[in-house]
Amino acid sequence: MDEDWAEGSVDLVDGYAVVDAADRAVSSVPRALVAFQGGFVKLRIPGTDTVQVVSAPAVRLITLTHG
Repeated sequence: MDEDWAEGSVDLVDGYAVVDAADRAVSSVPRALVAFQGGFVKLRIPGTDTVQVVSAPAVRLITLTHG
């Protein structure tokens, strides 16, 4: 399945977190690649080797970067 990835910052709703490059649980990511799939958002955070997935209700704001 082809995915369209875009770069941006991500802020999650209180109580939700992803893991950053320092292996810490964070609710805000200043830079990530994001892809939307159904009711989920996939995140590729620089410095990590995994794609993290959060449900759409966990997302407060995604600000895409124009490049």
